[in-house]
Amino acid sequence: MSSQLEITDERKENAEAEIRDKTKRVDYNTLEYPIEVIVQKYLDGKDEDENELFIPDYQREMAWDEDRQSKFIESVMLGLPIPSIFVADISGSDDLARLEIIDGTQRIRTLANFINNELKLQNLKKLENLNGFTFRDLPLPRQRRFNRTTMRMIQLTEEADEEIRRDLFERINSGSVELNEMEKRRGSQPGKFLDLIEELSKEQQFRALCSFTEIQINKRDPQEFILRFFAFLNNYRNYPGKSNIHKFLDDYLKQENESKTLDINVYKDEFSSMLHFVTKYFPDALHTYVKSKNRYEPTTRIKFESITVGVALALRKYPTLILKSTSFLDSEEFKKLTKSDASSSQNKVINRIEYVRDQLLGNS
Repeated sequence: MSSQLEITDERKENAEAEIRDKTKRVDYNTLEYPIEVIVQKYLDGKDEDENELFIPDYQREMAWDEDRQSKFIESVMLGLPIPSIFVADISGSDDLARLEIIDGTQRIRTLANFINNELKLQNLKKLENLNGFTFRDLPLPRQRRFNRTTMRMIQLTEEADEEIRRDLFERINSGSVELNEMEKRRGSQPGKFLDLIEELSKEQQFRALCSFTEIQINKRDPQEFILRFFAFLNNYRNYPGKSNIHKFLDDYLKQENESKTLDINVYKDEFSSMLHFVTKYFPDALHTYVKSKNRYEPTTRIKFESITVGVALALRKYPTLILKSTSFLDSEEFKKLTKSDASSSQNKVINRIEYVRDQLLGNS
């Protein structure tokens, strides 16, 4: 056996030291909530993106089909153990005490669909007599018992930053073989525009400006960020809202892959000009330096889209734009528009992109 692989006392000490050095303390509380309360916290204010329990951008849209949703409701009815829901307390300048769902979005969406009579149970194997039922079809006593069934919730404190939350999400879901959206696109929508995205995603200047972690790179976040950049740059006013973001991106990718007039060099030049401008005038805008941790935190999708698309739109109007001030990046208005739980409604997306564009043009 190679000496490098021998488990010596020194290697044991080094391993223990590494564990201690890289262990992150994450404070949390364990709570029990009735289903009725969980659904209410998720639905109240959802349309305005102000609901207490909210789904962050890095999570996927509804993935469970009706069979799987029905089977989950059947499990709840049977009183089977349900995995804990993981959430994180999100703090900010205008603290609304919102809870970001790290793990459990499919379960919460399913419960909301069922209670709102949007799910008709089907293909149940244990409770066969419930096939075809919606929530309103249940006898009133059963509705009440279902609503007051409790589920455990693990709530991380506000000390859990976005990297910790994303890392936890990745680890909880690492047993799943389901591909993320960008991996699905690579397999189902190959083409010249996707090839361009792959090429640009490897630009070290781009990766450095965004401070992508290894986890993000492995999840193909750089590719998704570039797809988002071009899709919003060329079509942001037709963005349908967060609930349809994946269809919005898929449709744009398909359109560009199939385009007969696509000029790859034009796209490369526009992306390069944007990167050059950001690097020159505000190289730290796409990430945040945390002094206590002595490192940069990765950019969020919201901040990335706002800044990069706003910059590119301004450069389209004035390609030789010279900036006199970047103070707007520290303004309360910009922080409000780009905070991690900011709304992704059509109007809010348009407002924050055009806010950056207009500030750049007004400070030139």
